[in-house]
Amino acid sequence: MGIFDDLADNLAKDTIAASEKLNDPKLIEDVAEQLKALSSTSHEAYMTSVRIRLSEKRARAYLERRLAAAAAKSDPS
Repeated sequence: MGIFDDLADNLAKDTIAASEKLNDPKLIEDVAEQLKALSSTSHEAYMTSVRIRLSEKRARAYLERRLAAAAAKSDPS
């Protein structure tokens, strides 16, 4: 990644963490609106990073649930 993508990804990562800490999912969109007002290119890079990070997080949670369910089924105790 170039510096532009790195900056957008770091902002996405920090915003997702802040959103979870503050229990405010709207924060992600609020930050996106700030970016959109200044740079549509920055906005799009940020939103791409947000989508990638959130989808990976959801997919990983799904995978962990499936593995835990399989382990519970095969546990003889």
